[in-house]
Formats: sequence, C-alpha cells, structure tokens
Amino acid sequence: MTVKVAVIYYSATGNVHALAQAVAEGAEKAGAEVRLRRVPELAPDEAIDANPAWRNHVEAGKDTDVATLEDLEWADAYALGSPTRYGNVAAQLKQFIDTTGALWQQAVMANKPATAFTSAHNTHGGNESTLLALYNCFHHWGSVIVSPGYTDASVYAAGGNPYGTAHPGATGAPQEPTLAAARYQGERLATIAAHLTALRSS
Repeated sequence: MTVKVAVIYYSATGNVHALAQAVAEGAEKAGAEVRLRRVPELAPDEAIDANPAWRNHVEAGKDTDVATLEDLEWADAYALGSPTRYGNVAAQLKQFIDTTGALWQQAVMANKPATAFTSAHNTHGGNESTLLALYNCFHHWGSVIVSPGYTDASVYAAGGNPYGTAHPGATGAPQEPTLAAARYQGERLATIAAHLTALRSS
C-alpha cells in the first residue's frame, strides 16, 4: 500500500522551499505519493519588495500549489517546514496551522507520523526552538513525531541536528550535505508511515 505524504512549508527567499523539495524527494524514494504545498504569503508588498530575493521567490513560488486542509485529510504523514522567526514558526505557516481546529477535533492528524525542517540566518539563530515549536503542534494533534535523530550519517554530515534538517541561510542556498539530510528525513518519515499503515491494516 502506497503511503501519502504532505510536505507543507512557508519559504520567504527559497531556502525552506529547497529543503521541502529534498524532503519530498526522499519520501518519493521510499515509495510515497507526495503533495508538495506552500502556504499563502501574508507579508505586505512593501516588505517583500524591500528584499529582491524575497520578491523573486514569491514570483517563482506561484507554480507550487497552495496548501489546504484537504491535504491534511488526504495524507498519512506530514512534513512541515518554516524559516525561524525570533526562534519561532513564521506567521504564514502558523496561520495555516491555526485553521486546523476542526480537523484536530475529528482526530484527523492523530496517530500519523510528522516531522519538521527549518532555516535560520545562522547556525544558532533559533533553528532548534523553531523545530520544537512545530513539534508542540504535533503533540496537540496527537501525531507521532519522527525526528531524524542520529540514525544516519547524513545527519552528522549536515551539522548533526537530531531534531530536523536545519539550514544556516547566511551560507547561501542549501547544498549537499544539507539536502542529503533532508532527503533522508523525508525517506525516514515515509518508511515509518508505511510501517504504521501496515500495522493498522494487519
């Protein structure tokens, strides 16, 4: 049985988008059907236009479908990505999460595996606290948290973050080995989702 993975993210200048693509690739490698979805941009045009990289990514990102609550209903597993904002989840992704109350009441996300990824300007710019904030959401959803841990060499090569793939944006766009760690994270999520799905159907 093919598992379904929703990779839902917010990205301002493209770093988290690159990680999301890598996570999706990893899940597909494990045999999952994947929906790659972005959440809507909420920032005013004057803020976006003040940063050419932000404006360029907004325009380029229009080709990616916008996330809906139906994507959460459809999926067997979730990967959520956000840049860090003062050590927390970006408002754009948080706004989407805040619309999930009705699904939470129906236990739609319960018992489904979930993981998270992020990017901050520098290595210690709030990456881990942002991942933990996303995991707080998963706790409330009743999801099964699937962090990468120290379960693969790619995690060490990308800086050794056991909570999830994290990219220091000051170094430029994500490259290997960070993308390899993100692919591994997606593959691990899809593999565990397949195991859980098989147990439920046995």
